[in-house]
Formats: sequence, structure tokens, C-alpha cells
Amino acid sequence: MSYRDQQKLLDCLKKYISKMDVRELEEYKMFVKRQKDDEDFDSVSMSRLKELYDKYHQTIDKSKYDHFFKKSDE
Repeated sequence: MSYRDQQKLLDCLKKYISKMDVRELEEYKMFVKRQKDDEDFDSVSMSRLKELYDKYHQTIDKSKYDHFFKKSDE
């Protein structure tokens, strides 16, 4: 993955720092430190970062809000 993708994942995970346990928080801090040093993540680190992202960032299903908005039949 590219540097930009790493940065997007880290920025998104920043919102969930308060929900992380101690081990995950330490891993996140390590990832941020490596990102600041302009290091590319290896495959193991990148997979772990994706696991953290998938665990905390749940995409919202916007289709369940359709009933709040009327669709014009015109």
C-alpha cells in the first residue's frame, strides 16, 4: 500500500483511540511513529493496521434512512 493509504487509515483510527485497549493503543502509536519517520509498512504491519481499521470503523448502511426522505414521483 502507499503512504497515502496508510495515512488515511491512521487518520480514521484517530477517532477511536479512546475505545482501544492498551495493546491496540500501543500498536497504533507505533504505527503513527513509523508514519512520521516516512517508513513504508511491511505486509504484516499493514495487515494489522487493516485489522484495527476493520474492527473499529464500521461503515454505515445509508439505505436504512431512505424512509425519512420522500422521493418525488413526478
